[in-house]
Amino acid sequence: MVNLWKIKQAANVLLNGGIIAYPTEAVYGLGCNPVDNSAVMRLLQLKTRPMEKGLILVAATLEQLEAYIVIPSKEIRVKISATWPGPVTWVLPAKPWVPPTLTGIHHTLAVRVSAHPVVQALCREIDQPLVSTSANLESAPPARSALAVQRIFGQNIDFILHGRVNPLANPTEIRDALTDKILRAS
Repeated sequence: MVNLWKIKQAANVLLNGGIIAYPTEAVYGLGCNPVDNSAVMRLLQLKTRPMEKGLILVAATLEQLEAYIVIPSKEIRVKISATWPGPVTWVLPAKPWVPPTLTGIHHTLAVRVSAHPVVQALCREIDQPLVSTSANLESAPPARSALAVQRIFGQNIDFILHGRVNPLANPTEIRDALTDKILRAS
């Protein structure tokens, strides 16, 4: 069950430049507003994640992602839509305006329409996608509970949404939408 009051609190933090932690398909994620460059930079510093790697955006609907990505053909739209909402992240060409804080050194962006009810509720409440990266320090195992997030990051997280992580054993699969190459297996 999604606590709508907590979703509204988390959304307020996101829209005011904060970083939140929340449950996803497999692990706890850290998120922020993707168009707030200072929040994205703070998140990268918090994780000790190099900006060059890029980040993932999660959304409640494909429409929330369309401002950020180019879907080059109807066939690719059908292919990615068949896996969403769900635990598959697709790498697609980024629109020219998308900053390197999101794309890294790439001209692409990793995106997912999540089936997790907390992610769905958050993205619907803020009416946009959010940055999603696993709640861990670079190269360390990801947190799978709110308590683990608290232990790793302490007071550096502005809000932690409590909830169940779905039972996937590993973080979501990442695929290149143009080549079908699996970039990270689940």
